[in-house]
Amino acid sequence: MEPELVTTVEVFADITCPFTHVGLRRLTAELGDEVLIRVRAWPLEWVNGEPMAVDGVVIKAAALRDQLGVDAFEGLRPDRWPSSTIPALNLTAAAYGRDAVVGLAVSLAVRDALFEHGLDVADADVLAEIAAEHDLPTPGTEPHSSVLRDYEDGQRRGVRGSPDFFVQGQEFFCPSLDLGHDDAGGLVARFDTAGLDRFMSAIRTV
Repeated sequence: MEPELVTTVEVFADITCPFTHVGLRRLTAELGDEVLIRVRAWPLEWVNGEPMAVDGVVIKAAALRDQLGVDAFEGLRPDRWPSSTIPALNLTAAAYGRDAVVGLAVSLAVRDALFEHGLDVADADVLAEIAAEHDLPTPGTEPHSSVLRDYEDGQRRGVRGSPDFFVQGQEFFCPSLDLGHDDAGGLVARFDTAGLDRFMSAIRTV
């Protein structure tokens, strides 16, 4: 009997997280249209009490680029770093309110805008353009109720960071990447084939 696929994979993630950007790209390429991926809001500016510092993101992005050979950060611009991710998360929430396909498309689009096109995703004009491409209203700056619900649900589930995936009650933190540090404290990253295989096995049910 061929395995069936679960309907939805949930991932709690921050927009400014470089690990999420690489991980989502890889997983969407692996999964294709096999499952519905719901990217839920996990704003690290709320978790940490302040927005992600761009200097640290630049260092992590460079390590991922050099060690993994990915070209996912060509447009990263420190001078266009967003002061908040809430407006972009509001847009993503509105997109998922339409349907899961549009939700995932917008979730990927805001990350592409930030990391690959050097756009400030807190800028109303940038978000208005992404919204118009998907026939959505321009988002507001106050947290959407869905963003608040996602954050509260993530707290209840004990989300460990970004990205944290949930499949059939099982948690997989950043399943496609093996992340660590060298003796000097520098980031060490590699693609985690075994971790990705475990994640894919959890998706498939008999």
